[in-house]
Amino acid sequence: MANVYLSLGSNIEREANLCSAMQRLLQDFGHVVFSHVYETPAAGFAGEPFFNLAAGLTTALTPTALKHYLRELEQAHGRLRGEEKFSARTLDIDLLLYDDWNLQPTTNLPHQDILTYAFVLFPLAEIASTVMHPVLQRAIGEIARESTLSAAMMRRVTLDCGA
Repeated sequence: MANVYLSLGSNIEREANLCSAMQRLLQDFGHVVFSHVYETPAAGFAGEPFFNLAAGLTTALTPTALKHYLRELEQAHGRLRGEEKFSARTLDIDLLLYDDWNLQPTTNLPHQDILTYAFVLFPLAEIASTVMHPVLQRAIGEIARESTLSAAMMRRVTLDCGA
């Protein structure tokens, strides 16, 4: 079983899509750890703010099979591929870490967004502070503490996902 970490985001029907995706992850993987949810401005384009969070789980799926599962989950929530890289989305799920695997540069694993965007790094650090970044060989929490990325535009929110 591999320990994996994901980044989830939505800026279209964001609460409904994230709650649904979180419930599906719990249903399919059992125990899942979620960070707090943060509202952040759209990055790279003018659009509605996103809700973002990180999730941690264990799986027997390979990285390729897990990415396929995540794409199907996105599609089930109305995500259309072929969109511009920076655009509004119903659901965006990225595989951030898969155990201590480093598949760079052929595969974006560990995901480069960990070091690029505060809305990825800081929620990940909440649930994986002692996990080592496979390339930097430093703990995610340490990377977050020393990061020059700003969390100033991140506002913690509470989702009402029902019972």
